[in-house]
Amino acid sequence: MTEQDVAEDGGTRQSLGRRAARGATVTAASQATRILLQVAAVAVLARLVPPAEYGLVAMVAAVVGIGEILRDAGLSSAAMRAPHLTRQQRDNLFWVNVAIGAVLCATCIAAAPLIARLFDEPALTGICRTLAFLFLINGLATQHKAGLVREMRFRTLAVVEVAAPVVALAAAIVVGLMTHDHRAVVVQQVATAAVTLAGVWAAGRWLPSRPRRRAGTRGFFRFGGGLLGSQLVGYGADNLATFVIGLSLGPGPLGLYNRAYHLLMRPLTQLRQPSTTVALPVLARIADEPARFDRMLLRGQQVLALPVVLVLAVVVGASDAVVGVFLGPGWEPAAPLLAAFAVAGGCQTLAYVGYWTYLARGLSGALLAYSLVTAVLKIGGVLIGSFWGVNGIAAGFAASALLEWPLSFWWLSRVTSYPGGRLALGGLRILAQAVPVGLAAWFAASLPDAVGAAGSPVTALVLAVVGGLLTWGLCLAAVPALRRDAALLVEVLRAVRGGVR
Repeated sequence: MTEQDVAEDGGTRQSLGRRAARGATVTAASQATRILLQVAAVAVLARLVPPAEYGLVAMVAAVVGIGEILRDAGLSSAAMRAPHLTRQQRDNLFWVNVAIGAVLCATCIAAAPLIARLFDEPALTGICRTLAFLFLINGLATQHKAGLVREMRFRTLAVVEVAAPVVALAAAIVVGLMTHDHRAVVVQQVATAAVTLAGVWAAGRWLPSRPRRRAGTRGFFRFGGGLLGSQLVGYGADNLATFVIGLSLGPGPLGLYNRAYHLLMRPLTQLRQPSTTVALPVLARIADEPARFDRMLLRGQQVLALPVVLVLAVVVGASDAVVGVFLGPGWEPAAPLLAAFAVAGGCQTLAYVGYWTYLARGLSGALLAYSLVTAVLKIGGVLIGSFWGVNGIAAGFAASALLEWPLSFWWLSRVTSYPGGRLALGGLRILAQAVPVGLAAWFAASLPDAVGAAGSPVTALVLAVVGGLLTWGLCLAAVPALRRDAALLVEVLRAVRGGVR
């Protein structure tokens, strides 16, 4: 691979649009598959591993997650958005990620007994030392994965990202059937990282050379540093609840919280992050064309948020049925937690296009400042909610997300040109559909109990989905503006479909 191969090819706008459309289609199919796998993994393993065992892994995962952000150091996003990237710059970024991963791996292994003592759980020592190798494995994969994104090889990346969780789930099921404890979850995480590493290296066909000075990588570190700070702040605020629950309530309640979070928020993250993978390279190229940039943001909000928020509305209304179907007996206390996370996830999705803007225009410093402000809201919500136990913590998390949504529009409009008003109106139209859909789902799911029939969770969930769909249809029939939004969604999906042909 030459430096010219690594640099951007400067193709026409039309070819860029076609490639983005193909990428969107492939990525959507890949993520739909991954989300199904994620939900299947939660459903199957929840019947093999009890809540307290999940809580043990969650205690360590919260610490490992902080290290993973440090390991990436914002350099994957820096590489993906760069207009030009030479071979030597990529080599240097690779070795930086590997070095950080190796240091974090050694540090985590050494600190494992301290983490176990902090939570007063001796089993955490072995869990921590095993998961420490994720830092090294992911450090080796970071720039190869970023390279596939830069080259818009979304189909190849999709194959890797689907194969990894399939292999990992199979391994976890085998271990779960043998042990019925936390080792199944640990194996799942390590196997996912290992298969991803093998896949991106095989697909990348790139062997890094030794690092060299004066390669022009300082700008990547500046951008990555700002992004790193904002990610650390956001992750710490999001996962404060894990530490609070683990330290004060123990592994049982933490396991309930963790599985509810993973059942909903993890698939939601898997849906939103690849949307950034597709949108970021394109938005970065049109960042200086306000009309095109704004148009893509407005369309992106509808394509991403409208279907997601409507589905989340059904989850809020039928949370008991969702838990009964996907987690099974013994997990009933997770239902109110799931409903709270659905509210939080909807608000985050409505504001997500703002994150695209920060990255595409290189506003990592402004993103860090915004993240600090929102972290205060999240921490306040969790700490206030902790007086009411695990349910209060989840409610505080949801309340902070609700406040962050309007704040995000105002904050971003202070630092760059941004269609905040139009995006806010678009979000309100989505909520105008989601609220009645959620209420209809709740009413429909409650019908079997209301008439004295002994309905199963599956029956209640089916009724909720049907009730939600019928109500959405009535909303579209009654309000022309909502029909226009739905038509825009259909138009974009058709354009994406046509771009693949």
